[in-house]
Amino acid sequence: MKIGVVGTGHTKFGKAQEDIGELMFKAVHEALENAGANIAEVDAVYISNFSSSFAKQGHLPALLAEKLGVRKRITRVESACASGGLALKEAALSVLSGINKIVLVVGVEKMTDTPIEETTQILATAASKIEMLHGTTFPSLYALMARRHFYEYGTTEEHLAVIAAKNHSNALHNPLAQFHKEITVQDVLNSKLIASPLKMLDCSPITDGAAAVLLCSEESVSRFTSGSSGPIVYLTGVGHCSDTISLLRRENLTSMPAVIEAAAQAYSMSGFTPQDINVAELHDCFTIAELIEIEDLGFCEKGKGKDLVESGATKIGGKIPINPSGGLKAKGHPVGATGVSQAVEIVKQLRGEAGKRQVENAKVGLCCNVGGSGATAIVSIFSR
Repeated sequence: MKIGVVGTGHTKFGKAQEDIGELMFKAVHEALENAGANIAEVDAVYISNFSSSFAKQGHLPALLAEKLGVRKRITRVESACASGGLALKEAALSVLSGINKIVLVVGVEKMTDTPIEETTQILATAASKIEMLHGTTFPSLYALMARRHFYEYGTTEEHLAVIAAKNHSNALHNPLAQFHKEITVQDVLNSKLIASPLKMLDCSPITDGAAAVLLCSEESVSRFTSGSSGPIVYLTGVGHCSDTISLLRRENLTSMPAVIEAAAQAYSMSGFTPQDINVAELHDCFTIAELIEIEDLGFCEKGKGKDLVESGATKIGGKIPINPSGGLKAKGHPVGATGVSQAVEIVKQLRGEAGKRQVENAKVGLCCNVGGSGATAIVSIFSR
């Protein structure tokens, strides 16, 4: 598989003044401008969005069509926090099928206008209703995973705190990130307890934002190279898997089988291996998620993620830099936009356009976008 990624767009993450339609429009406009393209050339658009309950606005395809002043095939895609990755995959499949040659993918979520109690309830719809009725929340589900990982492999709260501190440090150099505040390991350990062992600074925030990418067939790439001075970047592999929505049905809480399967598909399709990956954007909704994904993606043996983190290998300049954007933890997590935002960061890294957070000589990058407590995973591989 070889699909050109010829344009990227990305709003500032955080609390936005714009409504959800304006956020989409801004990201799309930037992606088109980046590619030197116009909306008339686009065959179809895929929107990733988790819940219309946040912005109190449904029917996003029609809303975007009105904002853009077009009549187009526009499709909304939802798979909880993995919506962005899934929209990217569906757009890629439409190009591979020959139905479309040029496709836009835009992810969006407008969350901060919703009261926190209602936000918690909306997010809970991505988890098992049975588990939620028994009092669980996403922090407590990931806390269960963390506790089991601690028990089986000797991982500690300090290892998770290193991940949070690293991602905040990376976000300092990302002007589009929600947080620009350096934190220490001790800051994380001393922050408010949310669900033991997870603290406030182990958790990603509530965020507004949008991100977009313009994809095209390999034959069409030469038409859209004016927006970037870097090399052409291609989407070369995508894997997709859904597992049980509940943790109680999982055989092992220390891994995410959907991530393992999606990664296997992406590696096979792209022809790359874990050892070929130069930079990765992982779904660190909670710090334990990043650590588990490091292992499930094959960057190290099971149970050795803590050693990789402790060694500094996942920092910029290390063996396998993870989340140079700041990740969900510090860049922000507007649910429907997250998977597309990951792709934008990897494309910028492979183009050499990431500024002070640039990973040197990055040629192959990976995104891992996860929905729920590991219930759905999309793994995408890009190369230049």
